[in-house]
Amino acid sequence: MRPGRRGSRPRTRRRPAHADAVPGMVTAVDRGRYRCLVEPGTPDERAVTAMRARELGRKGVVVGDRVALVGDTSGDPDTLARIVRVEPRASALRRTADDTDPFERIIVANADQMAIVTALADPEPRPRLIDRCLVAAYDAGMAPLLCLTKSDLADPGPLLEIYAPLGVPYVVTHRGGELDELRGHLAGRVSVLVGHSGVGKSTLVNALVPDAERAVSQVNAVTGRGRHTSSSAIALELPGGDGWIIDTPGVRSFGLAHVRPERVIEAFDDLAEGAAERCPPHCGHLSEDCGLDGWVADGRAGRARLDSLRRLLGNLGSGGPVPDGASARD
Repeated sequence: MRPGRRGSRPRTRRRPAHADAVPGMVTAVDRGRYRCLVEPGTPDERAVTAMRARELGRKGVVVGDRVALVGDTSGDPDTLARIVRVEPRASALRRTADDTDPFERIIVANADQMAIVTALADPEPRPRLIDRCLVAAYDAGMAPLLCLTKSDLADPGPLLEIYAPLGVPYVVTHRGGELDELRGHLAGRVSVLVGHSGVGKSTLVNALVPDAERAVSQVNAVTGRGRHTSSSAIALELPGGDGWIIDTPGVRSFGLAHVRPERVIEAFDDLAEGAAERCPPHCGHLSEDCGLDGWVADGRAGRARLDSLRRLLGNLGSGGPVPDGASARD
């Protein structure tokens, strides 16, 4: 105990329990301020602006986090609450800048479905980026959904054929078309929308949540790429309280340095069993001594499934060949 200007009370590492903290969900983050929804679905539902409490240390807070709030949680103008606790996450979608970057960034928390939004034309689809999003979804324990937009400009058949062996559910949309099928896939779930710029994510969001007012841009005629119109992630409740969608900024790369190959194969039940029985320790499933070729030859799984798995693993940058010279930015 050291006397001084701050008194003689001994220091302690014990943190306050905050038993009276109010639960909330982070729906947006903007320059160190967090918009949190409190008491959703009740007459007292309100948006509260909060800041991180110092006691959180370096623990990050992202859209989708369930948090505990203290201070002024009235939601009145010019009031500010404090986030004192981040509850355990059911899932966390991560990515790195590239396949060599050791720093992983959490994009959203507690989503249970990833909707991979891809235009069939204008801009052209990028299967390697779709592959990487699938790997990230499997690693995070999220169910993937392919959402193919602009089917009025191109036939979805060739792209769907690539992913048919994976059994990934899909929805095909076109400009001005009905979105009932997509709403059915989103109902009752927390879905994060991922895709590169210009594919129509913001257009979908505005159609699904009419008051969202997400900015929409045109694709650059020279580069064939869209501009980043959404600068940050935001969680939006679907009309009628039938689920949530989290819109994210357009991505041009999706690094997977944090993903281990065994996490990917866990999503392939028919191949995971073969890997456990026949593959050598630490098998990356891309080398000649991989036991999965024999597993397929014995009729225990389909060749197309194994080819798809190896395509995904090749995109990990884990030392194996990446098809067609693809990189994290393809």
